[in-house]
Amino acid sequence: SLDYSQIELRILAEMADIQSLQAAFQKGADIHAMTAAQVFGLTEEQVTPELRRQAKAINFGIIYGISAFGLARQLQCSNTEAKEFITLYFKHFPGIQDFMEKCKQECRQTGYVTTMFGRKLFINGINDKNPMRRNSAERQAINAPTQGTAADIIKRAMIKIPSALSHHELGDVNMLLQVHDELIFEAPIDKVDKTITVVKAIMEAASLPKIAMKVPLKVEAGHGLNWHDAH
Repeated sequence: SLDYSQIELRILAEMADIQSLQAAFQKGADIHAMTAAQVFGLTEEQVTPELRRQAKAINFGIIYGISAFGLARQLQCSNTEAKEFITLYFKHFPGIQDFMEKCKQECRQTGYVTTMFGRKLFINGINDKNPMRRNSAERQAINAPTQGTAADIIKRAMIKIPSALSHHELGDVNMLLQVHDELIFEAPIDKVDKTITVVKAIMEAASLPKIAMKVPLKVEAGHGLNWHDAH
């Protein structure tokens, strides 16, 4: 099992050009602890597990255009507290909010948003008079560029993998399945390590040569006699 780590958050930092997040990913920092420290005005040493959990929920929720109500349900706090968390987050990362507004505006004007590779993602309802349908479309417009780019990246990797396996005398290794940001392989036990090395290198360089990302892509690998044990 080879799985992209935090790929959508990395892509968001890239596409929104958030330099502090880019630097954190480049250093291999604990991105959730760093976010908690910045949002709550603490040092990373002062960040408790609970604050890190809150920052993690915000980091991943923001990608999907989460509302204060949705975040409150995740964190089991009041809507007022959740709204304050989101406000603080955007205060420290204004570029993310600007990027999201840009995505919505682009979609209102054209009917679609684009991935980092230029693929168009058409979204119905962005100008719908019904607030519920319009809000849903706006959340899609926020998320589609990052989620769509993640889909582009893993597919670019999948295209390159079969010939690479053959080149490295791994022809008896089979790529079985894609599950979101994860690829599942079946390999002889004595070829597991080599398979991981070859596939990981391809996945982490999948945006090249078209796009040289500032934010490194990171892939985590595991293996076992079944999918469960591979995690």
